[in-house]
Amino acid sequence: MIRLCELGDIPDNDAIGINTEHGEIVVLSRDGAVRAYRNQCPHLGIDLNFQPDVFMDLDGHYIQCANHGALFQVEDGLCVHGPCQGQSLQAVAIEVIGSTVWMRPAGTTTDSQ
Repeated sequence: MIRLCELGDIPDNDAIGINTEHGEIVVLSRDGAVRAYRNQCPHLGIDLNFQPDVFMDLDGHYIQCANHGALFQVEDGLCVHGPCQGQSLQAVAIEVIGSTVWMRPAGTTTDSQ
C-alpha cells in the first residue's frame, strides 16, 4: 500500500491533492468519510484544479473542474453538471488504518471509512 496522508491533513468538507508515483490523487473528507479520486477530469483528461489543493466549488458541496466548471458528487464522483454529465471521476481504492490514509494496489475495490 502507498501512504497518502494523515486524516488531520484533510480539512473536513474539503480536499487535498497528493502526488504519487501513480499520478496525483485527490483525497476528500466529508462528515468523517474519506474518499479518493484520480486528479483527472473525464471530459478532457486534464487536472481538475489550477491551484494546489483547490478542488471544491465555492459552497464546498461539489468537486469542481476548474477548466470548464463541471461539478462532481463527493460521494461517488458522478458528474451532475457540465460537459461530462453522467460520467464519473476515477475512484481510487483507499484504506484508513489508525489515522493514516493508504492507497490500495490497483484492481481492488474502493472503500471509505
